[in-house]
Amino acid sequence: MDPLYTLSGFVVGAIVGLTGVGGGSLMTPLLVLLFGVHPATAVGTDLLYAAITKAGGTVVHGRKGHIDWSITGRLAAGSLPAAAITLFALSQLPKRSAEIGHLISLSLGLALLLTAAAIIFRKRLISYALRHENAGYRRHLGKITVLVGAILGVLVSISSVGAGALGVAALFFLYPKLPAIRIVGSDIAHAVPLTLVAGLGHWWLGSVDWLLLGSLLLGSLPGIWLGSHASSRVPDHVLRPLLASMLVLIGAKLIAQ
Repeated sequence: MDPLYTLSGFVVGAIVGLTGVGGGSLMTPLLVLLFGVHPATAVGTDLLYAAITKAGGTVVHGRKGHIDWSITGRLAAGSLPAAAITLFALSQLPKRSAEIGHLISLSLGLALLLTAAAIIFRKRLISYALRHENAGYRRHLGKITVLVGAILGVLVSISSVGAGALGVAALFFLYPKLPAIRIVGSDIAHAVPLTLVAGLGHWWLGSVDWLLLGSLLLGSLPGIWLGSHASSRVPDHVLRPLLASMLVLIGAKLIAQ
């Protein structure tokens, strides 16, 4: 068990606790770029890591009534079949090949750029949605939510990124009048089955390192706890732009590989 993995888990966990942004946006590229882990293994391991850590958050939000289960169900109706189809498609490629590594790195880079955009433009998205709350597309919110879930299912299965910041941004746009805490709770609740199904699929493909997973969890759980307690002391308008800038740089590097 490499202590550097545990330290990385702690640092990423603390950042997640501070900002609320999913660990996949940081953990997967960290494993790929810093530790040289194969992209498929990094994604598969991080998916199960996310499923375990977010399960606790789902229990807390559920007990407090912060989850809109109808929204979570619509997202899952799109994401779970999409994840299964994506994993089947990945299974047809040679395992741990250069092609699959390049595909995952490229998808991860694009997902990080989208996540950075979601962080930067979240308030503008909400404002736009509130100004157009009577738009025609709002009559089809159920179907659109299922479609958003399907897109997240594909993206998360390939890159492990998207269930957090992108999911929240999409829900803010579709349901601007829903309290923020219910949007976050619903997104976390949806992320658990999605990351679990995708993570188990990658395990089936042989893309999960269980020792690495244990090392990351050993550091991330106390990191999240400390970060959550310190979040009220760190200005959000400082943290989010810094995080977005970091994701842009990492995403661009992955795409350029």
